[in-house]
Amino acid sequence: MGTLPERKDIPPWVKAPEDLKDPEVLQVQTQLLEAMFGPAGSRIPYIEQVSKVMLELKVLESSDLMEIVVYGSYLYKLRARWMLQSMAEWHRQRQERGMLKLEDAMKALELGPWMK
Repeated sequence: MGTLPERKDIPPWVKAPEDLKDPEVLQVQTQLLEAMFGPAGSRIPYIEQVSKVMLELKVLESSDLMEIVVYGSYLYKLRARWMLQSMAEWHRQRQERGMLKLEDAMKALELGPWMK
């Protein structure tokens, strides 16, 4: 991963070229991205600014995962990676709880044998 990112608009808090070397990479389920980053990634600029990093999303072929590549100074990259992993886990658990509630509601709606 020693190549520089393709992105042209490098934020001012990311120092090129030293902050663009050795990025942190994490993989997230594609279905969680909208919950994490908003529709069409609308929250990405805010997350980048607050975290003092630059994010790049990459599609992994033949997988339901996306790579989030985090560029920045060493400590900011680690902090942003931890935050993004925590967000992904929270959204995954929230989605799982929602599915369990849906299953319970559907079971509650099932007709008893006397109603058939």
